[in-house]
Amino acid sequence: MRPGPVYVSRRTALKAGAGAVLVAGGGGALLLGGSAAADGGASLHRTADDPSYVVGTGDWGARPPGGTLSVSSGTTTKIVVHHTAFPNTTDYSYEAAVFMARKIQDLHMDDNGWIDSGQHFTISRGGYVLEGRHGSLEALADGGHQVVSAHAVGENRRAIGIENDGHYVNDTPPPALVFSLQRLCVTIGTQYGFGADRIFGHWDFNDTQCPGALFYREFPALRRQVAQVLGQGPDEIPERTWPDTYTSSKGGTVEMAQRLLRAYGYELKADGAYGPATLEAVHTFQRTMGLPTADDGTLDNATWEALTVPVSTGHSGEAVLAVQQMLVRKLHLAKATGKYNGPTTKAVAEMQELHGLPATGAMDVATWCATAGGVVREEFMTA
Repeated sequence: MRPGPVYVSRRTALKAGAGAVLVAGGGGALLLGGSAAADGGASLHRTADDPSYVVGTGDWGARPPGGTLSVSSGTTTKIVVHHTAFPNTTDYSYEAAVFMARKIQDLHMDDNGWIDSGQHFTISRGGYVLEGRHGSLEALADGGHQVVSAHAVGENRRAIGIENDGHYVNDTPPPALVFSLQRLCVTIGTQYGFGADRIFGHWDFNDTQCPGALFYREFPALRRQVAQVLGQGPDEIPERTWPDTYTSSKGGTVEMAQRLLRAYGYELKADGAYGPATLEAVHTFQRTMGLPTADDGTLDNATWEALTVPVSTGHSGEAVLAVQQMLVRKLHLAKATGKYNGPTTKAVAEMQELHGLPATGAMDVATWCATAGGVVREEFMTA
C-alpha cells in the first residue's frame, strides 16, 4: 500500500487530483485536500485517532522479526522521542524514508542483536511515518496494549518510542518531520489516553545525546501544539511532571539526583549511574522525609520536589553542580564550575524562557523540574 502521509512528493500531490492544496514546508509539502484546506487542517484534528497515514512494516518491506515479540497491556504512559543520529539527508522522498527504515532494522537486528527494529515508529525527514517494530501499528489502533520494544532502557514496556531521522545536536529538524511528529503524538495520546505532558526525550532516561540538544529545545512547542489538538487546556496539565527516575535510569537526570543528595550530606558518587549506593541514599532520604519508597528506587514527584533547593547567583556547591551539569549536557552552558556565576544565571534564564517560566535566572522548584527534563504547566501558557 502506498502511504497516505501528511507530507508528500509533488508526484503524489498530482495524483491527489483537483481540490488538493500544497503548502510548502521543509523538505516536502503539506497535502490538504478539500475540507482540510478550507478549515486550516482541522480535519486532521478530527481524525486524530485514525493511524491510516502510518506505513506498515508489510508495506515498506520490513524483514520478519527474528523471534517472538511480546506485548504489554495497560502500561503505556508516555512517548519517548529519539533521533537516529544518521546524517541529515536532503532526500525527502518516500524511497528515502523506506531506505532509512530498512537501515535502522538492519542495524538493530544485525549489529545490536535485537529481534526487530527497536522503536515503534519512525519519521523521515520528508515527514513520512513508518511502523518500526512489527505489531506497533495494530497495537496503536487498539490502544489497549503496546509491543514491548528496545528503544529506551527501562521504558520499553511503558513508552511508545518514535525515531526521527537525522542528527539534531547542532541542527533542528525540518518542518515536515516536526508536523508529522505532532500528528503522531496526537494519535498516540488519543489512543492510549494521555496528554501532551507525557512527551519526553530519550536522554531524560538514559545516558545519550539523543534526541539532540536543538531538537529537544523544540519540545515545549511540540507539547503545546499536541495539547491544542487534543483540546487539553493549561488547567488540565499537572503543575509539574518530573521524569520517572529509577534503577534502570542513567545519565544527567540521575547525576542531578545524586548531587542533590550529596548537598543533603549523603556520601555517594555523582556518576550518573543508579547503583546500590544511590538506591540506599534515595530510600533513606524518602524515609527521612516521610515519603513512600519503592523497590526500584523511583523518584516520584514528591521526592524530586523534596530534593530541590533554591540556588541563585553567588551560591556554590553540589546543588549548583547539579543544575550546571544538566545545562552543559543540553548546551546551554559551557562548563560546570560549582559556582553560580553570570553564565549560569544567563543559562538558567534561557531555560526558563524556553519553558514559559519567569526569566529570573534563579532555581526554583519549577525551574528544577524543567531543567531535569520534566514538564511544567507554564509551557502550555505561552503563545
